[in-house]
Amino acid sequence: MNPLNRGELQLKEILLVEDNLGDILLLMEAFRESGVKANLKVVGDGEEAMKYLHREGPYAETRAPDFILLDLNLPRMDGRAFLRQMKGEERLRSIPVIVLSSSRLESDVRESYDMNASCYIPKPIDIHGFLRAVKSLNDFWMGHVQLPIQAGNG
Repeated sequence: MNPLNRGELQLKEILLVEDNLGDILLLMEAFRESGVKANLKVVGDGEEAMKYLHREGPYAETRAPDFILLDLNLPRMDGRAFLRQMKGEERLRSIPVIVLSSSRLESDVRESYDMNASCYIPKPIDIHGFLRAVKSLNDFWMGHVQLPIQAGNG
């Protein structure tokens, strides 16, 4: 099969679900500085993320994400409720979700995995930590892992 038809040469589409502007800016800077090529889309809460995944309203023309970076502590619909709802939908459950949270509580880690998060990364506290996290994401999730082609992307 021609790789162009499968989207393998396209930039990875990453949905960042985060409400903290400082963390958003640090993550965007880390992607820029590390040279990772990806389309990073940002929404501020779980409700907006569900609209994005369902391609509702302003998200009607978006591509489905290859994976999601999810904060747990969000306004309106928090990351836990989003993860529960998303993983409960057959069409969405194969999208990998990487929890990126400042919480280091064992209960949050366990609950995230119990709700089928793909992995849990404690949120770094400075640009150097964000650079290391983005490099790890790039090496593993965009370098070694074969991600499923999402409906509407292939």
